[in-house]
Amino acid sequence: MFDLSSTVSKVVFGLLLGLIGLFLFFPLYWLAISSVKSNAELYSIVPTPFPLAPTLTHFVTALTTGKLPMYLFNSLVASGASAALNTLLALYAGYSFAKYRFAGRQPVMLFMLSAQMFPFGLLLISIYPLMSEIGLLDTRTGLILSYIVFALPVSTYMLYSYFSQVPDELIEAARADGASDLRIFHTIVIPISIPPIVTVFLYSFMWSWNDLLYSMTLIVSDDKRTIGPGLLLTYLNEVNSDWGGAMAASLLASAPIVTAFLFLQRYFIQGVTAGAVK
Repeated sequence: MFDLSSTVSKVVFGLLLGLIGLFLFFPLYWLAISSVKSNAELYSIVPTPFPLAPTLTHFVTALTTGKLPMYLFNSLVASGASAALNTLLALYAGYSFAKYRFAGRQPVMLFMLSAQMFPFGLLLISIYPLMSEIGLLDTRTGLILSYIVFALPVSTYMLYSYFSQVPDELIEAARADGASDLRIFHTIVIPISIPPIVTVFLYSFMWSWNDLLYSMTLIVSDDKRTIGPGLLLTYLNEVNSDWGGAMAASLLASAPIVTAFLFLQRYFIQGVTAGAVK
């Protein structure tokens, strides 16, 4: 057995954690320092471990001369709308699967989850002609719906797992007092389910925000592009490789996700570990 009480074990465990932390956070460190390096320093033969002459030129250029604000706005609209709609649908679906008994309940749940076995690209092969047929290709609505298609099964199962732990006695007591099922759900179940709801919203939002494949395929108009394909086509294309600008823009693009986690981390942690109702 590995005894963590001994000094040697503590040293070995600390070194292991340090190596894991280095593996996880070194790319973020390199991203940060590259965004404040000059082009001369970025393209030097011998890379420097820290910026010798820090500059904010890349950030200023990204915000003033490029289309980064437009791409950020498009991503915020698409990700926010898809996360909100996905969470709303998953709420009703998860509660229905958890608290109602109807024919085909388990097969339907398994069928929904089985969609996660297929790669993103394979689902896109069927989504693309469907969006083209109904006239939603190159529209924000089509992109939002495509995000929901992928995120909804997992979101439904996450809320189903939580709602299954809600005591039936709590619901039956409210029903005995004359409350309807919708009122019970809206006034009793949802208020005690804020952590998992926030978790599902953040999961859907992050998946949509970080998407590249769907947004690049379903959106062709530059004024509707989201942050992923926008950055790729602006800074790293066949005629241009602006690594400093790409690093600065990437940091700015990650700001909404980091900000959301700073304000909602308490709910997120509670939602991930939720297994019972207090």
